[in-house]
Amino acid sequence: MASSVATPESLPSRGKIGIIGSGLIGRSWTLIFISAGYNVTIFDIEQSQLSSALVDIDKQLVELQKSGLLRGTLTPEQQKALVSVTSDMKEAVTGSLHIQECVPENEALKKKVFAEIEQFANDATVLCSSTSCIVPSKFTEHLKRRSQCIVAHPVNPPYYCPLVEIVPSPWTEQSVISRTRTLLEEVGQVPVTVKREVDGFALNRLQYAIINEAWRLVADGVMSPEDVDKVFTAGLGMRYAFCGPFEVIHLNAEGTASYLERYGSTIERVTSTFGPSPTFTGQAYNAVVSDSNAHYPLDKLQEIRQWRDARLVALAKLKKDLEPQKPLQYLHCASGK
Repeated sequence: MASSVATPESLPSRGKIGIIGSGLIGRSWTLIFISAGYNVTIFDIEQSQLSSALVDIDKQLVELQKSGLLRGTLTPEQQKALVSVTSDMKEAVTGSLHIQECVPENEALKKKVFAEIEQFANDATVLCSSTSCIVPSKFTEHLKRRSQCIVAHPVNPPYYCPLVEIVPSPWTEQSVISRTRTLLEEVGQVPVTVKREVDGFALNRLQYAIINEAWRLVADGVMSPEDVDKVFTAGLGMRYAFCGPFEVIHLNAEGTASYLERYGSTIERVTSTFGPSPTFTGQAYNAVVSDSNAHYPLDKLQEIRQWRDARLVALAKLKKDLEPQKPLQYLHCASGK
């Protein structure tokens, strides 16, 4: 049975969005879309999950207003009124201009869910997945509406980390790519397009490259896990919060050509020593697990996550405040090689 909250007549809808899955990512997408005035219908097979989602969304809207990070011009009450929930897939999908699937990272499950979604979609509906690594062709090839399918992978937590990777399959229509990017920009996210399917997309490929070398530094006895983390929190992360790697290269010399002339051969020499990808076993495994558990006790993870999220909120607010001061479309970065 479906349950819903009606949208006030004085609050015209910009259209309907269907969210499939009421977990953390589904709730985050809901907050993002309602901030721009879209009606959102959340689907889940568990009524208790839907009830929990409504309570959590209400709580988050209040906290966002308190922190000054509530998006859009609508009040928390107006945004909450745009949300409805249902355990009926037909109700969630019918009339939606965009469907955002947020079920667990399981290829077989996504195949099943998309097969059900397409039964109730129309020719104008974009069928979108939040998958973090599975290329869309893996779970859309069998669909009649496969040309309408695409991936929009958010960064967790999406409300504070606005990047979204758009990943089309070989048969995704160009208009679907364009419409998805336009919608994401409209609701305040920062979309990037992965031009062709590649395992892990871009974010996780870059993240895994960092994890691999961080692991090797520990496995080879070069650094402790704690000190590797500090390389990012007090070093690289400071720059990367505002500048990407190509921008850092360009600013840390007299342009990119100058940087590569100075450091290109050094980069080649150092990276040639990286060695094969680690297996995440053995002594290094024991060292990393022991160090992590000592510094971040398992029974304190929720408390530590709240500490992390509070700092992400502060960083998001800082970036928002600094954005109007951005000279020539760039943010100033600290110098260094």
